Amino acid sequence: MMAKGILGKKLGMTQIFEADGRMIPVTVVEAGPCLVIQNKTEETDGYNAVQLGFGELKEKHTTKPMKGHFDKAGVSPVKFVRELRLTAPSEYTVGQKIAADIFAVGEVIDASGISRGRGFAGTIKRHNFSRGPMKHGSKSHREPGSMGPMHSGPGGRVIKGKKLPGRMGGTNATVHHLTVAKVDLDRNLILVKGSIPGANGSFVVLKQTVKPLPEKKIQAPKKAKK
Repeated sequence: MMAKGILGKKLGMTQIFEADGRMIPVTVVEAGPCLVIQNKTEETDGYNAVQLGFGELKEKHTTKPMKGHFDKAGVSPVKFVRELRLTAPSEYTVGQKIAADIFAVGEVIDASGISRGRGFAGTIKRHNFSRGPMKHGSKSHREPGSMGPMHSGPGGRVIKGKKLPGRMGGTNATVHHLTVAKVDLDRNLILVKGSIPGANGSFVVLKQTVKPLPEKKIQAPKKAKK
């Protein structure tokens, strides 16, 4: 379980330059301020979590169940609500504001969002299949190929889990081990090195990484040819 996280909105990508002149591509995220709406504990709910809200919302656009939920917490309505399973939710109080300075430059985080929808796609685009022969005698240039042993084994059915054409994108996606490049508290911005899922203007979740960093393999220097 992670120790901290924040909700935000992806604004787009740009680039910044370090002191030595190196250019770094970054994604700009409007992170917070987020409101703590609810604290969940193992005693009351069976698990530890903190419910956060981000983005202003007019009361007339709020459903009655959510309006009652916001009124109980004593906070104004918000657009984006998510739960983060934290190790110590008791550190947060209902109504507390979480700002962009929850992360510092150099911290390793995970970014989650809904990936951009690509519509209906074939196996070459969706699963990186190779195409068939392009000669005139071939009739399977971009087709998925055989469905499997149709007369034995599975009994004339397509094996479950086979990679086929279908809808691509538009699903929850997470990119691990991203680095915070810059934090602008005055404008509530966090600049993340690299790209994160989602279209510009979509909501994202930034959280402390839970997976250990992969170990770098040190290759032995190559011997010079005589």
